[in-house]
This record gives sequence, C-alpha cells and structure tokens, in this order.
Amino acid sequence: MESTRQQKIARLIQKEIADMFQQDNSLFAGKGLVTVTRASVSKDMAYARICVSIFGVPDKKTTLSAIEANQKEIRFRLGQRTRNQLRIVPELTFVLDETLDYIENIDKLLKQ
Repeated sequence: MESTRQQKIARLIQKEIADMFQQDNSLFAGKGLVTVTRASVSKDMAYARICVSIFGVPDKKTTLSAIEANQKEIRFRLGQRTRNQLRIVPELTFVLDETLDYIENIDKLLKQ
C-alpha cells in the first residue's frame, strides 16, 4: 500500500517525464511516440519505476534501450524540473508497458 506522499511523488514524476518525452522525444526515443502510463516510487523515495508505452516503432525493445541509455540525462532534467518539490531525485528504472498491445490483441481475436 502506497502512502499519500508516495502517490504524490509518483504523479509528479509521471507528469514531468511525460512532458519531457513530449517536448524532446527525438532526443530520448527517436521517431516513436512514448507515453508514460504509470509511475511508482519506493518507500524511501530513492527508486522510481516508470512504465512506458511505445507506439509507431516496429522494434519497441530498441527504443526502450535507447531510453535506458539516456536515463542519466532524463534523471538530471527531472532534477532540474522538480528541484523545489523533491529533496532527492530517485533512480529511474524504465519498464515496457504492454497492456495496450494485449488489449489490442484480445480485440483482434474477438473480432475473428
């Protein structure tokens, strides 16, 4: 069970990283569209797990590895954006969220 503080920090991180991907997407992820679907923060606020959905790219794993390669730059920019709200910027871990692909596959199977 997440505390209220964890939920607030997670929402803040989700919003700021989504804004970063929207503004500078080509810098982090190339030509694909990246959306942040979920964020969760550990109890000590030291680690954050970011779930991302990637669209418009045939190979999602390479885009995810490009995002992970730029993880330090993303964390630095997150620190600049949230310097008045966060004391410690958490370590970021990016995870591919495939729930939308799963839903799309189920819809396709049901239509057949």
